[in-house]
Amino acid sequence: MKVLVALFVAVLVEVAASCTCASMKWAVCEPDPCRCTLQLTRDVMQPLDCTKLIPKCFLMKAEMFRARNNLTTRSIGGKPVESAFVDNDGIYDPMCESTGQFKAVQCNGTEVCWCVNSAGVRRSDKGDKNLKCEPVETYWVRLQMRHKETTAPADLAKWRTGIENTLLARYKLDKKFVSEVQYDKDGRLLIVDVKKPMGSADPDLSLMTYYMEKDVKVLPLFKDAQPFEVSVEGSKVSMDDILVYYVDEKAPTFTMQRVTGGIIAVIVVVSLIVIAGFLVIYFLARRQKAMYSKAQAREMETMS
Repeated sequence: MKVLVALFVAVLVEVAASCTCASMKWAVCEPDPCRCTLQLTRDVMQPLDCTKLIPKCFLMKAEMFRARNNLTTRSIGGKPVESAFVDNDGIYDPMCESTGQFKAVQCNGTEVCWCVNSAGVRRSDKGDKNLKCEPVETYWVRLQMRHKETTAPADLAKWRTGIENTLLARYKLDKKFVSEVQYDKDGRLLIVDVKKPMGSADPDLSLMTYYMEKDVKVLPLFKDAQPFEVSVEGSKVSMDDILVYYVDEKAPTFTMQRVTGGIIAVIVVVSLIVIAGFLVIYFLARRQKAMYSKAQAREMETMS
């Protein structure tokens, strides 16, 4: 009898162990049938499809919930175009659609609201609840990474292959979306441009960027917690830091409100210097013209 009980317990343990969520370490999974959920609020348990990356909006809500309830969130090249911008606001408690997309207007439970892109990154000045926003897709992200010391070769083609293989294996990003890779060996700098066709909602680039930023800056969100590494001709290379630029189908609508007082002061001083320069040129030109007119008058008098 004891043997049967032991076998039964062992089977239950094995079934429970096989029901895990590889793409989300905070998921709560129940076997028979296997079903995994992620707690977004005190009352909301979001069902997950653990065969895919979890939408960024759900992940941010879960992280905010855990932070508020003292639950640990850890397990222990420049702008591509002028309109590109970075996520300076960091994490907030977002409002999500049922599919996991960010709502175009975010207010974070306050009277202050702002517009976000499909990656949930603020793309406008902050206003009140009457602010009008339209959905805007991020179609291009630039990943600017600095790697740790390595003996891996500096061959650009091999770095590109390593990056493409890593993004495919880790984030299920098709290689065709990696449009360009640049590499500076001396600066240990790697620039990766990921683009999708404008007007397309697939793939959601925020899935990759959110998981990737956690992989490099904090700790992986994946269940197995394996570190982010790029394999370059057999050498495993880790990253020291990452910066993500977002390029939307429509340029952001930031105004001078976003510029700090110090920068505004510099702009004003430079403007005054430019204006003063134009005034000096203007008065010098008038003086030269006056002198020329007097010389002509004297010449006329001499001739007469």
